[in-house]
Amino acid sequence: MIEVKNLYKNYYSEKSGKFAGIGNPKLRDGSNSVPLQGLGVGVSFSVPKGEIFGIIGPDGAGKTTLFRILTTLILPKSGTATVNGFDVVKDYKKIRECVGYMPGRFSLYQDLTVEENLEFFATVFNTTIEENYDLIKDIYIQIEPFKKRRAGKLSGGMKQKLALSCALIHKPTVLFLDEPTTGVDPVSRKEFWGMLQKLRAQGITILVSTPYMDEASLCDRIALIQNGQFLKIDSPENIVNQYADKLWAAKSNNMHKLLEDLRNNSLVKSSFAFGDSVHVSVDNEQLTIDGLTEYLVNNKHKRIEIHPIEPTIEDCFMELSNSGTNSK
Repeated sequence: MIEVKNLYKNYYSEKSGKFAGIGNPKLRDGSNSVPLQGLGVGVSFSVPKGEIFGIIGPDGAGKTTLFRILTTLILPKSGTATVNGFDVVKDYKKIRECVGYMPGRFSLYQDLTVEENLEFFATVFNTTIEENYDLIKDIYIQIEPFKKRRAGKLSGGMKQKLALSCALIHKPTVLFLDEPTTGVDPVSRKEFWGMLQKLRAQGITILVSTPYMDEASLCDRIALIQNGQFLKIDSPENIVNQYADKLWAAKSNNMHKLLEDLRNNSLVKSSFAFGDSVHVSVDNEQLTIDGLTEYLVNNKHKRIEIHPIEPTIEDCFMELSNSGTNSK
């Protein structure tokens, strides 16, 4: 359904001195117009029909760049990508007929009503709301009471449902959703993912990006992305099961000092703040919970709590993104 091979697209900011985009740049010259030369190392992956494939990573990781290439809005610098067997460069018109795209930023017409927006997008694709109503029914019935309200006056969750309805109105076979739940309340997020599961059951292939690590478990497979590179592609369960280190949650009366002292301990592999605790990764059998507690007591900590925990996707992401570095 989706085939991507060595796809690469770079942006380089002279102001920030940082690379952004998808893939990994290799060479740099002194030119202002083309600060990066060479084709770099691109990303490769495939998504079969009827799968929910998640792209999980922080802002600026390259998620939107990838989506814009696959929906034919921008051209890659190198590599190839096909959607439904159509090349994103050569067959862009055919791809636009069979995909639905919901960008991260609400981009419908704010001055048009809910009903007018739907009618407009249906007309663009030479169809009608009635013709494909069965596909959007479960979503549209939640916003139908507000069909005469202007889109700009809708709540965040309602805007999200309208945007999804507009992306589906022409009955696409592949759906691209770029951070669809960003800025949406938890209840609407849960409802939205329930909608995606129903769409998958109808055979629609879904590529969805999100910065929320907890949404990874709702996908069939995920790709963890950072700085334009995929760190790992697998099912959420397999990624978590491959976490090899011991993982503890630690607390004390001074959380800032706790993080510093943990990172100064040579037996601690990594430590990061997670909510109200610090997650401590240990790959050395010499360090035990009692031994770490004693170390913290000697560093003037009080009310120390340390206990083993199960890793999450976020723990796996932090481990993968920091592998090969000396950072704790």
